[in-house]
Amino acid sequence: MHIHLRTLGCRLNEAELETWAQGFQKAGHQITREHERADLIVINSCAVTQDAARKSRQLIHRIHRDNPTAKLVVSGCYATLNQDEAAQLMGVDLVVGNAEKNQLVDKTLSELNLTSMPNMATEPGEISLFRRGRQRAFVKVQDGCRYRCTFCIVTIARGEERSRPIQTIIDEINHLAGQGIKEIILTGVHLGGYGSEINSHLSELIQTILSDTNIPRIRLGSLEPWDLPENFFQLFENQRLMPHLHLPLQSGSDTVLRRMARRCKTAEFSKIVSQARQLIPHFNLTTDLIVGFPGETEQEWQESYDFIQKIGFGHIHIFTYSPRHGTKAATLPNQVPIKIKKLRSQQLHHIAENMKTEFQRQNLGINFPVLWEGQTELQQDGRIKTFGYTPNYLRVATFRSSKHSLENQIVPAKTVAIKNGDLITDIE
Repeated sequence: MHIHLRTLGCRLNEAELETWAQGFQKAGHQITREHERADLIVINSCAVTQDAARKSRQLIHRIHRDNPTAKLVVSGCYATLNQDEAAQLMGVDLVVGNAEKNQLVDKTLSELNLTSMPNMATEPGEISLFRRGRQRAFVKVQDGCRYRCTFCIVTIARGEERSRPIQTIIDEINHLAGQGIKEIILTGVHLGGYGSEINSHLSELIQTILSDTNIPRIRLGSLEPWDLPENFFQLFENQRLMPHLHLPLQSGSDTVLRRMARRCKTAEFSKIVSQARQLIPHFNLTTDLIVGFPGETEQEWQESYDFIQKIGFGHIHIFTYSPRHGTKAATLPNQVPIKIKKLRSQQLHHIAENMKTEFQRQNLGINFPVLWEGQTELQQDGRIKTFGYTPNYLRVATFRSSKHSLENQIVPAKTVAIKNGDLITDIE
């Protein structure tokens, strides 16, 4: 049976897709990138915003239209929060809520009567990843969140915190390394809360990965600033831990942060960033920001704008606030008019682009060990433009006259220029 897996949303959804892919393959089925030729299609949906929920519905409609004979399974946050609605969408055969995601493969095969004898002759350890040729893989280490930020629907959809045992994670990473993966990204709804219910913590997990695996590069997914323990940045002395953190700020105004029920004030955030930049060479800080949160006054917006400029970020994910039914923020008074939200979003996108370029400039003239990807572009002069990522998560490019592939190799390169938004490197 040919199975197509599709996701919308976060890195955690990506990690779950990889787990499902391996589960289906172990059961004797094949993964295909082409949904038109699939016998079974699984969609991991998203509902972080109203727009994400709408896109989830559109994807389900489009997939069914393109391949009406395939069995269609829908999971993820949209399917969990709107289970009856999802089940009634044209073509949907099964809805699997987030609480049952760990059993999705078995549940799908049994409830849709798709069990079959294996028809793939694979040796142990040779089951291919969901996306062939990928240099990195997402590793889900926990699910759920204990906090209730007033704007967030995902923590409601994902439920209570659940951490995977350390040894299980180690075994998965070693399996990935055996398949040639060079970089893993640890992901979770509340990554910084890892181990809270199993007498462990994120630092212990990272230390064990560093000692019990040989995966060359380790990245961390989004971390809440208040979760970073004392001496956390000392872990980055090991150069296998990549010098990049995504710390969601959400707003640069303390009064807005209070309405969001965030647990980190701007002064604390600033102190964390200063420590990281002092201790970690070439440290890259990226973040999430919400524009137009309910009640955001012009003064609060200016406070936020000024603080964002003061801190400086390598990249910003910008979200224009939209009410989500079931969240406290949706009931707050003084919703910001759409026109004002759009204006503030434009202002933020402008400084975000300037900060990104400035960070690129700060990283010129440096030799980085770059993990090169399979993505290439043929230039008019016959050269090949190849893309990769530095340890601090800067996308770089190099021009090669040879067709010798750099894919999935860690090869040093010196950053020499910025051209059309790309950081250009030379390889000696």
